[in-house]
Amino acid sequence: MGIKKFIKRVVTFLSIDDLKSSNKKKSVKNLLKKLKHLRVKLYKDLQDETDKTKIQELQEEINIVTLQIKKGKEILNDKD
Repeated sequence: MGIKKFIKRVVTFLSIDDLKSSNKKKSVKNLLKKLKHLRVKLYKDLQDETDKTKIQELQEEINIVTLQIKKGKEILNDKD
């Protein structure tokens, strides 16, 4: 029995509807987790910073990361 045939049988046995979409969903969840950790780190850096230009740059980065988290959550909700 080949690998493809084995995977097909396991997917059928476990009644997994779409293996690719479940893998994509898992990848998006991992990416969201990393983005959330990055956002927390940026907030900590923002609190420690005193230079106004650096504060502005960190705030822009936080805004970008927050937007990406929002988009990722929308993608997960669309897949459900």
